Amino acid sequence: MVNLLQAQNVTLRIGERKLLDDINLTLATGEVAALIGPNGAGKSTLLRVLTGFQPPECGEITLAGRPLNQWSGEALSRKRAVMRQRSGMAFSWAVEEVIAMGRAPWPAQETKAVVQEVMALTGCDNLAGRDFCQLSGGEQQRVQLARALAQLWQNGQPHGWLFLDEPTSALDLYHQQHILRLLRRLSLMGTLSVCVVLHDLNLAALWAERIVLLHEGRLVANGSPQEVLNETLLRHWYQADLRVFRHPEHPVPQVWLQQ
Repeated sequence: MVNLLQAQNVTLRIGERKLLDDINLTLATGEVAALIGPNGAGKSTLLRVLTGFQPPECGEITLAGRPLNQWSGEALSRKRAVMRQRSGMAFSWAVEEVIAMGRAPWPAQETKAVVQEVMALTGCDNLAGRDFCQLSGGEQQRVQLARALAQLWQNGQPHGWLFLDEPTSALDLYHQQHILRLLRRLSLMGTLSVCVVLHDLNLAALWAERIVLLHEGRLVANGSPQEVLNETLLRHWYQADLRVFRHPEHPVPQVWLQQ
């Protein structure tokens, strides 16, 4: 139980609309899990519930065998970090100051060294000293990823659970590849679990070890890319004309839309 985050029979209803319907999911340290599904499937909602920002109506989220609502705010902040889809800021902050916000649960004397380390890892070195509000959308995403990693950083690597909501949506091809390679490499260290919402199924197939498919608030498939990304499942749940082929260089499926 030490290295597990679990959702057990989680249901969430807002008014008459059921946003999550009896979700059961376990996240283990050392893996990258991708949440996929059509628009409105409940991916971002599930992320909010898994991270404790939205309590479920029914069911329970446990971390290391302990319900999330029994963790103190500081203790939980040391165990899980979140990069949201939109991270607007009302004030002008330098890039280093935004990243340093992730160190709030930790001793202040470590902040400068950790900020420098995660800036180098995420390719933010060239953004040093710039106003966060003046950055492009893709640059802001990289800074917010660095902030989230800084929050989990201990002894030269991240420890805990990192949740990301569409972290590549504003990135160019180079930075998409760089960030997803980095997340995979960090998870392979064995102390980090990554749960990421992705719309691009081909990116999910290349970089995630496990794919969780949601549809209208229900978990309808959970397994390896080969198990989940097949034509029958995807045509049914996405209602799209598509074909699935094997990647020419890697043993993973790739999805092509038909004209």
